[in-house]
Amino acid sequence: MRASGTKRTRAVPTTLSARLTGQVELETNASGEIVASVEGYLENLGKFSARAVERAQGLRSGLLLGSFEPDGTDTDKEVHLLVRRLARRGLVEYRLGRTSKGDGDVVIEPQVPSYWPRTPSLASDDVLVLSRFAYMRQRAGRLVLESPRAGALFKICDPRIAAALAVLCAPQPIKRLRRRADFPGLDLLALLVDSQILFKIDTADGKTLRAAEGNENLVVWDFHDLLFHTRSTEGRHANPIGGLYPHLGITPPPAVRPPWPGEKLSLRRFSTEAASPAADLLRARRSIRDFDDERPITLAELARFLDRTARIQSTWSSRLDLGGDGQGDGPMLMYTVRPYPSGGSSYELELYLAVDKCEGLERGFYHYDAGDHALAPIGARTAELDAMLNGAEFAMGAPAPPQVLITMAARFGRTSWKYSSIAYSLILKDVGVLLQTFYLMATDMELGGCAIGTTNIDLFAKMIGTELHAEGPVGQFALGRPRTQR
Repeated sequence: MRASGTKRTRAVPTTLSARLTGQVELETNASGEIVASVEGYLENLGKFSARAVERAQGLRSGLLLGSFEPDGTDTDKEVHLLVRRLARRGLVEYRLGRTSKGDGDVVIEPQVPSYWPRTPSLASDDVLVLSRFAYMRQRAGRLVLESPRAGALFKICDPRIAAALAVLCAPQPIKRLRRRADFPGLDLLALLVDSQILFKIDTADGKTLRAAEGNENLVVWDFHDLLFHTRSTEGRHANPIGGLYPHLGITPPPAVRPPWPGEKLSLRRFSTEAASPAADLLRARRSIRDFDDERPITLAELARFLDRTARIQSTWSSRLDLGGDGQGDGPMLMYTVRPYPSGGSSYELELYLAVDKCEGLERGFYHYDAGDHALAPIGARTAELDAMLNGAEFAMGAPAPPQVLITMAARFGRTSWKYSSIAYSLILKDVGVLLQTFYLMATDMELGGCAIGTTNIDLFAKMIGTELHAEGPVGQFALGRPRTQR
């Protein structure tokens, strides 16, 4: 998310153009509407004038961004609107180069619908350095430069640019970079600053690079953790995600592992058939995706469910022992006790409820206050609430949205303040534990539930108004009354 306030920007680079991606074709119907065709799928982009339609044909090879300013002629405004609509659908990319043919120097591939190239003002005395989250990798024979914080990735088509950017592993003033024969150009540097792949540093403030790059919410993140978080969820990349069976050419591993050779020790004679409520719950647990919307879950049932699975039962404090005399020489820390375990008693997970249908509770978005056992309404927009519920419906392959969608969001710093290298791994383990707790309680209460494998972290950040690296979704659970009672 961008910081509030006005960002000074330079004019659009004269060598930056927008062009259609891959298999996109633009077609015009009899009424003047432009339709994007992508592998047989059609997307209506609206009605445009004949001149705008003619100009739009240039998007196949590329249209200079400066040639259709939003405050230009009527045709310019139309073309700008068309390109913006294409961009929001992920159907354009941007090319930075000195020639009008081929890939040029750099191709910018948006990773989020809101990305639009911007070039903040840079001065000769500004000192730039690569973000510690930035990395280069090989993809289809080309180098790509990306970051989990960036809204776009940069395909480096000229290897000299890659070599020039490597110098920015250490802080460099722009005036020094200009003297290099392989200077990558001010336009590219500004685009990389806008994408948070590069950032400005004040060498006089005495901060380390890690502390200078962002606030306390960002400082606690390790590179691999933030990368894993953003690339294993929706909202911050354009890669395929979910059950797409990408390796159909490989025989899948068997459902049951082939047995080890040798004589086995049977455990059957030690097993008891005596009834056990806990064992019965474990065996009865099922994922339920179809809910009875004529008899939705009630507020009383929801309250009991949250009370038994996530409510804070008590709090306690302990002084941190930093390895001194054993008496505790660190700060006093407070901990909570809840119905499920958590790594290091961090209890970093917060519950947010997107309510579609619940008898006694208005449709809306709520935070569960586990200390006061209360729901606090959050003023999310209806379109955002619909998008979250519809995303869960699609992810489950369900016939309708869940009655209540519980999002588990992590206050990441609660865990990473203590743990290094394993922080995000511990958070995901906590999610697994809480999901099983939800399943067992739903089964016990004759409700239906289903864990959901992915969620949109960018959408969630907009709904609660926070930076995605400060607090973000790490799991979801659909809850409601099953259509057919067990």
